Formats: sequence, C-alpha cells, structure tokens
Amino acid sequence: MLERQETQIFLALADELHFGRTAERLRLTPGRVSQTIKKVERLVGAPLFERTSRRVRLTPLGARLADDLRPHVKGIEDAFQRAVDTGRGVTGVLRVGFLGALAGQLLLKSVGVFAARHPDCEVHIHETQWHDTVSRLFDGDVDVQITDILFAAQPGLTPGPVLVAEPRLLAVPADHAFAGKDAVPVAVLADHPVIQVPVDIPRRFQSDRTPSRTGDGLPVPQGPRATSFGEALALIAAGQGVFPVGEHAARFYPRPDIAYVPLQDAPPIQWGPIWLTTNASGRVREFVRAATDAAR
Repeated sequence: MLERQETQIFLALADELHFGRTAERLRLTPGRVSQTIKKVERLVGAPLFERTSRRVRLTPLGARLADDLRPHVKGIEDAFQRAVDTGRGVTGVLRVGFLGALAGQLLLKSVGVFAARHPDCEVHIHETQWHDTVSRLFDGDVDVQITDILFAAQPGLTPGPVLVAEPRLLAVPADHAFAGKDAVPVAVLADHPVIQVPVDIPRRFQSDRTPSRTGDGLPVPQGPRATSFGEALALIAAGQGVFPVGEHAARFYPRPDIAYVPLQDAPPIQWGPIWLTTNASGRVREFVRAATDAAR
C-alpha cells in the first residue's frame, strides 16, 4: 500500500517528468524524490519511469498507474476539503482575476452570487493581461481567474466549466477590403499578416489565435507582436495586420478605425474559470459553483 507522500511524489513526477522541478514543487530534495520513486517501483515490481541523462518519461505501466491514481487522490482531497468547508464555512480572502471586458462582466455576476452565499469571505478583484494571466496564478497573486479556457492548457492548471462560448470575428482595419462583408472564411488568414500574441503564454492559445497554417495547410504570414489586446487593436488600426477575436469585441471595443467581420468555419472561443490545481480550496470551488450558476 502506498503512503500519502509516496503517492504525491509519484504523481508530481508524472506531471513534471523532471526530478529537480518535482523536488522544488514539493519542497523536497531531488535525492528524496529519487529514493521514493525507487521504493514505489520496488513495491510495484517494475519500472514506472524511463530515465536517461537527458530526460525522464513514464513507462506504459507508470502512465496507467498515474491515470488510475489521480481520480482517487482527487476524490479523497475533495472529500476532506468539503468536510473542512462544512466545519469552518467559507471565510477569509478570495482573489479573483479576469482577462478582458467579457470576462469582467462574467466575473462581476459571479462575485455577486458568491458574495450573497458567503458574506464572510472577502473578494479582491484583479484585472490581468495576456502576459500575466498564468503567472499570477502560479505566483499566488490570484486564486481563480475567468479567462479563455485555453490558458489552462498546461500542466498545473485546471479549467472549470465553460461559462460562455462565442463565435469568432476577424478584426481588420476600417478601410480593409473585408470591412462590411457579411462573413469571410478562415482560409483568408493565408493572405493577410496576423498580429502575434506574446511568446510567454500557453502554446495552445498562441496556435489558436495566431495559427501558423490554415486548415488547408496554407502558411499564415506573421504580423507584428502585441503585448496586450489594446496594443493588438492599435496595430490593426494602423494597417499592420488582422486578428481573430470573440464576438464580444465588437460590443466592448468599438472603434471607428476597426471593423469586425464574422469568421466562418471557426470554432467558438470558450470562457470560464481556471485555477492552480494545487489551490483547489473550498473558496475556489464555491466561486466556480457561483460562476456556473450565474452564467445560466
């Protein structure tokens, strides 16, 4: 039978695939992590990781064990936290963030429901930008964030339920040939430079907003890189590129020098709460529940 810390170390290494990062995450020494993994492998009777001087990866048996353990560990943690929440109530301070105007509207509705249910919990609201949406969660500045769900597409973050799914538009200069059209296909991105997002944000978000190729395999030319959504709009207005946005942009960011054109055949943009997997506190879970109810 595995002890709690052995399970924790095994699952952390399965996520990180790096002894040093696992040790740092758990505040242990790399030697302690290595010794524990060897002990777990002895108990199992087979290797769970393949180790070389250059990388660490799960064996098929290790991957299956990790998949089997995760839901059980989460269930135990959730059950314990529910007991704690019931005994103590939801109190303290919850720091919530939002990225952009639509997320801000969703957050305000969510905070209203949460505050009515948990008046003893103080809520602090923070606006984030593309470049710090993820880092502020990892740094502990924000407990839960309402943003594009794709920002959670990396280890250590958990996405909540989708609160809003909206169609996409293509933001173009007001004097662009597409301005005034009923719609344009995604394939037109191959003919126009697309404004690039910061390099230090999740790759899934980057490839979604600024794909390197169209669905037909045509290369998409890269435009200048923007550090924020406001800067992206300025670059578009200056005629330096186009950029896919959510439908809400036409409502919250109207500008005389920018036109918003429906983008055909594009998947919707999904917005919802995300949080640090290791910070699934009762406050965070109750906020996610409030956000889900507020969005109905």
